[in-house]
Amino acid sequence: MRPGVRFAFALIVAAAPGEWAAATVPGAECLSIPEQSARLACFDRAVGEAARSATATEAPGEAPREAQVATTAPATATPSMIDAAWGFLPDSRKAYVRLYQPNYLLLARYTTDVNREPYEPLFDAFAENYDFEDLEAAFQISFKGRLATTDDRRWGLWFAYTQQSQWQVYSDDISRPFRETNYMPELFGSFRPGVDLGGFKFNVLNFGYNHQSNGRADPISRSWDRVFVEGGFEKQDLALMVRAWARIKPADYEDDNPDIMDYMGHGQVTALYRWQGNSFALMGRGNLSTGKGAGQFSWTSRPILGPMRAYVQLFSGYGESMIDYDWNQTTIGLGVALNDQL
Repeated sequence: MRPGVRFAFALIVAAAPGEWAAATVPGAECLSIPEQSARLACFDRAVGEAARSATATEAPGEAPREAQVATTAPATATPSMIDAAWGFLPDSRKAYVRLYQPNYLLLARYTTDVNREPYEPLFDAFAENYDFEDLEAAFQISFKGRLATTDDRRWGLWFAYTQQSQWQVYSDDISRPFRETNYMPELFGSFRPGVDLGGFKFNVLNFGYNHQSNGRADPISRSWDRVFVEGGFEKQDLALMVRAWARIKPADYEDDNPDIMDYMGHGQVTALYRWQGNSFALMGRGNLSTGKGAGQFSWTSRPILGPMRAYVQLFSGYGESMIDYDWNQTTIGLGVALNDQL
């Protein structure tokens, strides 16, 4: 092969997409050879072998073999939402960190009934006009990391951390305090069942432990510990995450919120639907015996600036935060987010 032809051929191979080049262009493997003369010799051998093979096997009137391969090669399947979110793809890294629950900043969050009751003993120590505003900001930071996994990626050990804060940023007369911050570390295992159930694919089973608290002292200390099991089901652009939990009751210290299960219930269901880059999520949880619970709807837009997306959150019920676990309110917040539920 003449040097000019070899050079042109190398440019064609370099410009071709990875999978297409590997499947349809002879000599694609030669691109990784750093030394020029050895690389060109590799191209000579590959093209010569391909030409001899095509001459020996093509029947009169039959399309060239390369054209047949390019026409019949199957398209790469889009990975499922759950497989991508939980690292079940065979080529995923064994240990890595990624986003978990939605990471968002609500620039404005309005509540129909701000919860002042737990803070009244503290308010008494300040001026009489010390009070909270109905409008505040809120944000959430959440990530998870895989500590270990099997070679087929079907089993994994994970840790996670989620922090949610409500910030009275518009209350300048009380120095814009953080009204509430919740901390929730988790440790759990995950497994990919890969079972078909009535048109849905049962693609993840999580089981483990989490702790949630607001890190405050009495009289506004709130905390609980849980063990949980969670199943994830999906069908095309729809995913359902079903989580059930049992509380681990405290033994060595006073319980700050003994009736929390009456309001937070025994589990929750979250549905996520993706459409043209937008995500719509609906969460519901509650206790059937007490009739108390909560619902939340959120919309996450397609990216509008880098990874940044517009975000709207509507919540109604009990337990928007730990300090509000027994407080019924409806809130709506507008802001930006980096990710959705998956």
